[in-house]
Amino acid sequence: MLAPIPIESLRKVGVGLRRPEDVVVGGDGRVWASDQASACAEILSDGTLRRVGKAGGAPNGINMDTRGRILIANFGLGTAPTGPLQRLDPATGELEVLCDAIDGKPLVASNYPIVDRAGNVWCSHSTWDRARSEQGLADGFVYRVRSDGRAEVMASGFTFANGLALDADESHLYVCQTMGRNVVRLLIRADGLLGPAEPYGPVLGEPAFPGATPAERARFGATDGCGFDADGNLWVTLVLANKVIAITPKREVVTVIHDPTGELMSWPTNVSWGGPDMRDLYIGTIRRDYVLHARSPVPGLPLVHQR
Repeated sequence: MLAPIPIESLRKVGVGLRRPEDVVVGGDGRVWASDQASACAEILSDGTLRRVGKAGGAPNGINMDTRGRILIANFGLGTAPTGPLQRLDPATGELEVLCDAIDGKPLVASNYPIVDRAGNVWCSHSTWDRARSEQGLADGFVYRVRSDGRAEVMASGFTFANGLALDADESHLYVCQTMGRNVVRLLIRADGLLGPAEPYGPVLGEPAFPGATPAERARFGATDGCGFDADGNLWVTLVLANKVIAITPKREVVTVIHDPTGELMSWPTNVSWGGPDMRDLYIGTIRRDYVLHARSPVPGLPLVHQR
């Protein structure tokens, strides 16, 4: 049953990470975090890190395919000339580029990848222009890389496209719009194309402004990452509010975690589940050198590599 998680129950893991936006837990139970000092780092059971690869740029959202390879959305803006979708072999450290351009235009801000049952990789691309996107420019899009390597834009017009999720039957794709402060979903049609975007739940808060107090920040609605639990609740990180909320199947909004001061959970960016019972919850953050772990009141929905 969905219930709040006390902030005191969160513990730091993987201390020493650099910009750990996201976590993915393999089918073998191994825990990986995105890491700007390498490509990804394995968080070992003794708390130490095993860094693998060298991605460059800013490894952002990560996920895994059914062969255990780690997909890395590289957010290049501000750190590198390009922001491609990469794939890491965690056994060898070998890194390959799955997609670095769409219609001949180099990608600059790949944000989050997710894999469907057919092996296609869906990835968000936040914007071509960070400054203008923060003013509401709707140039974010979602692209898909097929199992045969073909890449194509599937949907566009998002206000800073961020985290993605697929529901249990893969009938819809869910997209966090950071500047829209909401989540939208798109029907995945029988022909593989997407229907129009529709709001999923309400706008989740107010626009951000500088100099806000903790009480004012708590009302900020900028969305970042998202993921489903096994009961159909869509968990969403409200990055500037230092909150994790859940949108229930009835579209009600429940606050699951809130750290008003951001002393422990500062700028939460993604939620991920793993463990034998899928109740090990991990929260990424780009403002700290660690990720957070807690026991989840509801198991996470297994991703394709965890089934």
